[in-house]
Amino acid sequence: MKKVIFAALLLLSLPALAETTLLNASYDVSREFYKEYNPLFVKYWKNKTGEDVHINQSHGGSSKQARAVIDGLEADVVTMNQSIDVDILAEKQFIPANWATRLPNASVPFTSTLVFLVHKGNPKKITRWDDLVKPGVSVIIANPKTSGNGRYAYLAAWGSVIKSGGKDAQAREFVTKLFGNVPILVSGGRDATTTFVQRDIGDVLVTFENEVGLIKQEYGSDKIDVVYPPISILADLPVSVVDKVVDKKGTRKIAEAYLQYLYSPEAQEIAAKHELRPRNSGILEKYKSTLPPLKLFSVDEVFGSMKQAQNTHFKDGGYFDQIFKGK
Repeated sequence: MKKVIFAALLLLSLPALAETTLLNASYDVSREFYKEYNPLFVKYWKNKTGEDVHINQSHGGSSKQARAVIDGLEADVVTMNQSIDVDILAEKQFIPANWATRLPNASVPFTSTLVFLVHKGNPKKITRWDDLVKPGVSVIIANPKTSGNGRYAYLAAWGSVIKSGGKDAQAREFVTKLFGNVPILVSGGRDATTTFVQRDIGDVLVTFENEVGLIKQEYGSDKIDVVYPPISILADLPVSVVDKVVDKKGTRKIAEAYLQYLYSPEAQEIAAKHELRPRNSGILEKYKSTLPPLKLFSVDEVFGSMKQAQNTHFKDGGYFDQIFKGK
């Protein structure tokens, strides 16, 4: 009996053997990447430390995910598609203000851009942003107020006018016409994909580049074609540990390692496979057939910063509300 009690006490004294669980709060269209990345990290961490780790995912519109963390979702890390959704966590004191300096490339391990997905054969002959405002063209875009996907689409459209020599007044008129062609406003990027491909609504879907391979895999390559507009926007995909959560749970070390490993060649390769643009230039070059060189402009070039864009365009009563109020 004493031996049984001793064995039980010994087991209770070995907390290191218990499996650690992390929660990654991420944006809508990152699901498939993290489905492949998470097992890679689990194996890496086991080989390095002997410790087991289980990783849970939470997905939704990027801004909605940030709000969920603020409202109590205990995410150890956030992997978002726009900096303002990490900045708001800093404003609420979940993370430090200098979060972007903690990892390379301003804590952006890979990037993306916005492309057009059209029905097979491109019946409406859509090739550039101007084609999206033509009469009779139905455009599917996620809600810029709740989705980073939609926000980048809006900014890409506005910026396409500015980078072609237009002024803000012309850009506003253009984006007003564009959203006049949006028949339904869904909350996130994955909802937009479902609306376009499964519900067969719209002539063109404006979405992240990494949706291309996913849609072809899930629905068949005979369903859609991808169109790369002559100019588009560079979408940063920032990541951060949620300090307030990891310090409470005691998971800081493993949470930091989870994000650091995103920069490893193995993880960068997986990113490229999922049409995310890796920071590793050699891997990016290797995948140039699916990630072709493009003319891209940054948010900072046209709008000053994502925070400035948010205040002007997407805050309550901002340009987007004024443009879309009649819908």
